[in-house]
Formats: sequence, structure tokens, C-alpha cells
Amino acid sequence: MTSTTESTRELLLSRIRDVADYPKPGVVFKDITPLLADPVAFTALTDALAELCVRHGATKIVGLEARGFILAAPVAVRAGIGFVPVRKAGKLPGATLAQAYELEYGSAEIEIHAEDLDPEDRIMVIDDVLATGGTAEASLELIRRAGAQVAGVAVLMELGFLAGRARLEPGLRGAPLEALITV
Repeated sequence: MTSTTESTRELLLSRIRDVADYPKPGVVFKDITPLLADPVAFTALTDALAELCVRHGATKIVGLEARGFILAAPVAVRAGIGFVPVRKAGKLPGATLAQAYELEYGSAEIEIHAEDLDPEDRIMVIDDVLATGGTAEASLELIRRAGAQVAGVAVLMELGFLAGRARLEPGLRGAPLEALITV
């Protein structure tokens, strides 16, 4: 559990808009763009995530494409640590490590520049939403393959009904999974 106050949680949740039937019928998309547009809410989110990074001894942040980039970069600046993007396959120049993972409807692959991580690094993975956990699980594998340690995973929102936490827990190996909001 984070030290995020109930008033902060309420502020963040009040700035997340539900969009019915997006990207397909039956899905309720959690749109964070109103939160990002509100400087008070975005600052509160950045502060809460930076506090988690400091508390768990992170030396670098990995942000997951694409909305994880938007959250992770200002958190890294606020926490005074480095930011390393995890991108979809084929988007990073030079030598990369790749990790494939399964989705509900197929498979995908993500990549990282392994030279951006060192064995002494403690990496906090940051993303906007934890849904099924596939991308986050693949990022944990990439971090370990690059030789770094996992400090934890921090997300703005966890969609508890999709069981991503249960999928991630074995790969966390005791590192924390922190969600500021659970729905």
C-alpha cells in the first residue's frame, strides 16, 4: 500500500474518463488525458510515483510504451533518476534485447537497449494501467536479461478484474506491485 492519500486517489480517479465501447464494443477504456491536462492532478500523480521510486530504492525507471512514457519521464526527473523506454519491436535503433509475450488475441514483442541498464541498477517499471499484465511481465524479463534488478512495478490504475497482479507476482520475486487506484 502506498502513502497516497485518499484525497489524492479521489482527485486522480475524478480525472479519469470512461469511454464506452473503445477500442471495441464491450470495452470501457480508461482515458487518462483529462488527468494529464490538469496540472494539479498530473503533479499529484508524478509526486506519488516519484515517492514510490525513492521508497523502493530505484536507480532508474523503465516506462512502457506508450502511455507509460508520459508518466515515467516526469517521475524520473522528479525522483532524480534515469529513464529507459521499453518500446514495441523495431522502434529502437541499435542493439536491443527483445521479449515476446502473449496477448488475448495474439502475440507482441517489446525491446530495450540493454546497455542502458547495469547490474547495480534497481529498476522501477511504470505504466498507466495494469490490465492482464502481459507487457509488464515481459518488461520484468527484459530487465533481468539485461542484468539489472527489479525494484518494483508502479501503475496509476489496476484493473483488478483482469487478474494482472496474479500473472505478475511470480515474476516480481518479492518486489512490490503498487497501484495508486484499483478498480
